[in-house]
Amino acid sequence: MNKNKLLYVVTLAFCLLVASCSDQFLEEKKLYGVFDASTFENETQTGWFIDKVYYDFYYGLRSPGLNIVGLWEDRTALTEEKGGISDLINPNKTLETADDCSQYYGAKLSTNVTNSPYTRIRNCNFLILNIDELGTNVSDDYKKTAKGQMYFLRAIQYFDLVRMYGGVPIVTTVSNATAEDESIKYPRASVTECVNQILSDLDEAASLLPIQWPAASYGRFTREAALAMKSRVLLTYASPLFNKDWDSNNERWEAALQAGLTAETELSANGYGLYGSSAKDWSAMFLVDNSFCKEAIMVKLLSSNTATAENNSWEKTIRLSNQGGGGGLKVPKEMIDLFPMADGTRPTAENGYDEFKFFLNRDPRFYRTFAFSGCKWGYKSSPDATVWAYRWEYLNAKGNIAYAYSDANDANSPAFVRKMSNTTVDNTFDYSGTDIFEYRYAELLLNIAECYAATNNIPKCIEYLSKIRARVNIPSANNYGIGVLADKYAAIEAVLYERRVELAYEGKRALDIQRWMLYNDDASANNTTCTKLRINPVNGTCRTGHYLEYKNILTDPNNVTDPLATARKSISIDPDATSFNQDLQTLADFYTQNFVLKNPDTPMDDDGHGVALNIDWKQHYYVWGLHRTALTANSWLEQTKGWLDENNTQGTFDYQK
Repeated sequence: MNKNKLLYVVTLAFCLLVASCSDQFLEEKKLYGVFDASTFENETQTGWFIDKVYYDFYYGLRSPGLNIVGLWEDRTALTEEKGGISDLINPNKTLETADDCSQYYGAKLSTNVTNSPYTRIRNCNFLILNIDELGTNVSDDYKKTAKGQMYFLRAIQYFDLVRMYGGVPIVTTVSNATAEDESIKYPRASVTECVNQILSDLDEAASLLPIQWPAASYGRFTREAALAMKSRVLLTYASPLFNKDWDSNNERWEAALQAGLTAETELSANGYGLYGSSAKDWSAMFLVDNSFCKEAIMVKLLSSNTATAENNSWEKTIRLSNQGGGGGLKVPKEMIDLFPMADGTRPTAENGYDEFKFFLNRDPRFYRTFAFSGCKWGYKSSPDATVWAYRWEYLNAKGNIAYAYSDANDANSPAFVRKMSNTTVDNTFDYSGTDIFEYRYAELLLNIAECYAATNNIPKCIEYLSKIRARVNIPSANNYGIGVLADKYAAIEAVLYERRVELAYEGKRALDIQRWMLYNDDASANNTTCTKLRINPVNGTCRTGHYLEYKNILTDPNNVTDPLATARKSISIDPDATSFNQDLQTLADFYTQNFVLKNPDTPMDDDGHGVALNIDWKQHYYVWGLHRTALTANSWLEQTKGWLDENNTQGTFDYQK
């Protein structure tokens, strides 16, 4: 199937909007969960059902950085990757009541009304329990892969429920909603019980799914993806959020390590691995479209079709206004200052880092992750377009200072995110078909490195981190710039640091902060990871913006045009050019001659009135409580500790037991 048809997450097509589907069948089954024996009359109708379940899980994943299936919220602004105060990090707000909680969980366990987690689970259960008996015209091989996909999807849903709420009810049957049936009043299971169920489902999926699908079905879940997902689940289970003994007992870390190594062996044997051998390749891999990419373990397929299709919204968001985009994703200073130097060392003054000429001598991934004034960032109709985003002061007719902006790019940052951008798309950007890599091979290697670090196997940790860095041609000296890691805490911090660089803007950072509880330390809640890892807590920090500003004030109110419009024409640095390093120095000289960095008039994090706010995430936010609607509809459910229930009584469910 080509990209002019509907392509959705890890599935070929969502039949509900494709003309080839049976309108009568779909009209009969349009309500969530309304399915019967006719669903399995033949492989075509069973396929429609499977595609619908995929769609219910993954519709809305239209931009990298989103997470939590079915919800697909953007948590980037909860990290150093992007500015913007929300309720969860607002120091002037405290969320604690049942009404403050997310409604992601849903209301009733067996509801057939909305596309909620337990509806999605119910539909997975429906196929798993019935296809063998009712699918008399469905081949055994088809039944096998159909069940494998449902086991995988059910595992993913329970995993996200655990990450949101800790332990949740485990439902593996199909029941009708009723207030009288005591047997369906499932209590909240422990996190351990939930993880065991997830692992069981992933094992089933791995035993049923193919190693590779035919080309026409590229994107569906595979055996390798199930094994890799076990690594992600067990890593979360071993992390401090759910593991009070993370620092004294290696049992969970060892289990996560073995899962990671098993997945690595299986994937490597079947053609997966790190894509390419340069930073250019690293950037290009994100554009491998609707075909096998060795780096992509799980991929969301998107379409460039202008009608009846789901497009990628990322390109439109990150492109600058003068390019036809949404204004650009401004990079906080904390991210600009994060990436390593070219030799892999940390960006410090001692290592030669210059905060003003921040683009000099950086990790090769820096130039593929960010754009900045003077660098080439083209698109189809203007392949050599160069970014310019600076401002200048001028005296207006009244003699007051005013500001103007190059190319109308008013940006309180000297850098913009360009990662996962396609320079061959047209500048409308609305119909980007760039697929999203939800799980990459590099993440699997980082999972393994973290397990080695946590078990104090520092040489193996460095070995796996080195694989990530060698791929983009960071020099091998001094352990690829990683240096000597003094203890396991330094090793863990080194892995988390590498994840921030390698996986930046891919939706992983917020989850890493959550599972390691890096917003704060709170000994009373068994949370001292920041101190142990020698990491500054996120709380108390503020994402910082700076304007790149022309040095001089224009004093003629009759001539306030761009003072650098002519001088900048000869500058356009390109990381693919053989003269790149020389061009960087030319750009640095241009900056020195013409620019200064100014603090913004309005900080990235403010109270709406220009007053800066420091992040303040409360300890009980790491795991959510249940919303009032869920508690009142399911009165037997316990509220999570730290949150008030529907009667404003403190919750009793302990997610660390």
